[in-house]
Amino acid sequence: METVALVAIIVIALGFDYTNGFHDAANAIATAVGTRALQPRTALAMAALLNLAGAFIAEGVAETIGKGIVSAPTGGAGLLLVFAALAGAIAWNLITWWFGLPSSSTHALVGGLVGAGLAASVTVKWRHVIDKVVLPMVYSPLIGLGLGYLVMLVILWAFRNRNAHRVNRGFRRLQVASAASLALGHGLQDAQKTMGVIVLALIVTHHHHGYGVPLWVKLGAAGAISMGTWAGGWRIMRTLGRRVIQLDPARGFAAEATASSVLYTTALWLHAPVSTTHVLTSSIMGVGATKRRSAVRWGVAGNIVVAWVLTFPAAATIAAVVYGIGHLFM
Repeated sequence: METVALVAIIVIALGFDYTNGFHDAANAIATAVGTRALQPRTALAMAALLNLAGAFIAEGVAETIGKGIVSAPTGGAGLLLVFAALAGAIAWNLITWWFGLPSSSTHALVGGLVGAGLAASVTVKWRHVIDKVVLPMVYSPLIGLGLGYLVMLVILWAFRNRNAHRVNRGFRRLQVASAASLALGHGLQDAQKTMGVIVLALIVTHHHHGYGVPLWVKLGAAGAISMGTWAGGWRIMRTLGRRVIQLDPARGFAAEATASSVLYTTALWLHAPVSTTHVLTSSIMGVGATKRRSAVRWGVAGNIVVAWVLTFPAAATIAAVVYGIGHLFM
């Protein structure tokens, strides 16, 4: 029975990874599509392929998710905790996708783990959660905002006397590379989170020892997020690519290059599971603010920030309720 439950949890985790792909597909390609540097289907295919590749680069984020959030019990109680966490994350992903809000799958998953852990009365590793999740959740968008603003100022100064048409054409080509870099960073960050959850499920059922990620888990998670990306996230793509600000190719390149640098730094150096959504959206706001403050549609941006703030507690609450209901039948 426990083996059947484990298989079900793995399938659900890959389902979460799939929703992560279509929920966050817009992150890597919204600006490139919005500036017409890439056609939507071409952009999605590129993002899907590079999400797949990014999943194999490192394991640091997976280890943070697997062992750094809660001390999960073994056996059925541990599987229920993982299931509840995934349920909370998937539910919040679907809610925000329906309303076209680019919220964070990362923080939905961590919130789900914390909520399920509290409901299960197990140890929540608050120090690790604060250091590896909460603080990066706060400073990574701020860095994206500030760095995006500075990068765009440098570009404006460097090309101030150049022909605008030729500059836009050049940056439209550069956007292909920056969008590719962002897609690779998205795979590096987001696919690892599902790997960490699956490894946690394997550990609590004594099917795996240590927090290294087996190859079949990498292949499954990478494939799921890649297929989800190919399915597309058109609602959120519209919000990021057009509704926050009308982007030109130079600003699209600046936003993508900024977001990519933050993603690689946090994943490879800090092993911190930051939100691709948060980082890119704040970078878009930063580059947009160089145009004029009114160029950024701050009302839309405000709705996005509300979704960010609600993500952690909302996913935690759903996960706690799911765990509580499941525990009644154990």
